[in-house]
Amino acid sequence: MEISEVRIKLMNDPHERLLAFCSITFDVSFVIRDLKIIQGAKGAFVAMPSRKLMDRCPKCHTKNHLRASFCNQCGVRLDENRADKDDAGRARLYADIAHPINSECRELIQEEVLKSYHEEKISAQQAGYICRYDDFGEEDFARLGPYEEDYEEAPVEQASVSESTQIRKNNQVFRIDSGESGTDRSRPHHTAADQPTSNKVTSNENEAGGKGDTFGSGIV
Repeated sequence: MEISEVRIKLMNDPHERLLAFCSITFDVSFVIRDLKIIQGAKGAFVAMPSRKLMDRCPKCHTKNHLRASFCNQCGVRLDENRADKDDAGRARLYADIAHPINSECRELIQEEVLKSYHEEKISAQQAGYICRYDDFGEEDFARLGPYEEDYEEAPVEQASVSESTQIRKNNQVFRIDSGESGTDRSRPHHTAADQPTSNKVTSNENEAGGKGDTFGSGIV
């Protein structure tokens, strides 16, 4: 058995322990994906593809990750230290999906993967570099649905100051009335000049014509 191809996907954050993802091909016939290159205390190493270990809630029987403190379904509190421990006393939270069963195979894989990783870092600095690792578009941004394309706020119609303004938000149109014009805003809402004057009757008219309400006339 020989490793016929290694593809590397470099990570961009230098502060993270995860340096890259990679896939390896055996004998131009069998591919294993999602191996990880991780920076450890003694240098970089290759981690095999794995899955999270889970157990069932004793109350509702829903599966939960071994690190979960509460059940995702019923909310009952779970023992945080229920995971099995390895020989070093660390909790076993993950299980390898594919892994070598002897040290010779593990060393072969790690040697070839780390060699390809360093070559990929050099290639990434060249102009026109293209990563060959196929991530099936998982890093792309999804397209909006047909009814979400105008989700952002956008003014639809801008009228004069004295007229209303329409604003579109979440596919609904809201009308905002400006109320008064620019000249009216400087005036109080109600003034004496705004009141009708046709029905005003003075005391002089009452005395002269004898018309209108004479209540209280003659009282000093």
